Amino acid sequence: MTLKDRIIHESLRQFSTKGFMSTSINDILEAVGTSKGGFYNHFKSKEELFFAALSEARKIWRQKNLAGLEHWDRPLDKIKKILENYRDHYLPDSEDFPGGCIFVALAVELNDQQPHLARAVNEGFERFKGMLKRLLDQEKQAGALKNGVDTGVVAEMVFAGTLGSCVAYASGKSREHLDKSIEGLIAFLNMISL
Repeated sequence: MTLKDRIIHESLRQFSTKGFMSTSINDILEAVGTSKGGFYNHFKSKEELFFAALSEARKIWRQKNLAGLEHWDRPLDKIKKILENYRDHYLPDSEDFPGGCIFVALAVELNDQQPHLARAVNEGFERFKGMLKRLLDQEKQAGALKNGVDTGVVAEMVFAGTLGSCVAYASGKSREHLDKSIEGLIAFLNMISL
C-alpha cells in the first residue's frame, strides 16, 4: 500500500471505533508511522481525508455486499444475498472497520456537529434504499410479490432492519444476534413473496 492508502485505511479503522470528531490527524499519523508532512503531501485537511475515506468505505461496502449478485436472476434473491453478505462479510470485517459499520457511526456522530459531512454519508443510505426499491419493483412487475405489497415501505423496512442489525452487532459483537436479525429480514421477504 502507498502511504496515502495506509492513511486512508487507518482513518477508516479509527473513524469506525472513535468517530471522526474524536480521531485526530496525529492519532492516524502515529498509527501509520508518518509525519504531518507525509499527511499534507496527500491531503489538504482532515475533511479532505474524510471524503477519501468515505469513498474507500463505499468501495469496500460494494465489494463485500454486492459480491455474487450476478449468480441470482430473481431480484428478491439478490436482496437476500446482499443481506447474507452484510452479515457474513461486511459487518464482521474487523480489518477495515473494527468498530462496525462506519456509515452508521458517522451519520449519528456528524448529524448535529458537521451536517454537511453527515449529508455525504446519508447519500449512500439513500442510494441503498433506492437499490432495494428498484429490486422490489422488478419483483413486483414480474408478479412475484403478494398483492398489496408496497415496495417503498418494504425497502424502508429492510433498510431500517439492516441498520438495526448493525447497531445490535456493534454493541455486543454477538454473532447470534446478528444471525437472528438477518434471518428475520429474510423471513419477512419470504412472507411477501409468491
